[in-house]
Amino acid sequence: MAEDRLSVIFAALADPTRRGILARLAEGDATVSELAEPFAISLPAISRHLKVLEHAGLITRSRSAQWRSSSLNPEPLREATAWMERYRQFWDANFDRLDAHLRRIQAQTERNDR
Repeated sequence: MAEDRLSVIFAALADPTRRGILARLAEGDATVSELAEPFAISLPAISRHLKVLEHAGLITRSRSAQWRSSSLNPEPLREATAWMERYRQFWDANFDRLDAHLRRIQAQTERNDR
């Protein structure tokens, strides 16, 4: 079964540890040890999280001698944001209609109270 790219991206983003790793990588490249620092989990667990993020295309990994660093790849985040933007526009329009409706009710109530 083929994987839907957005599903893979959102699945990777669903975990708070992986979101924390992405937040750290937004500040700059980091090694596995640096990424593991704020978390109370093992280096192998961090490596598994990194594999999920790499599979989703959210990070790239490189090796220099014995050090392996990770970098943020923002393109998949743009894809997810673009998908969510359509729904933000939908909700904004609904809230605008609700706001207009409530203003009409409030104006009518104020007229009736006079």
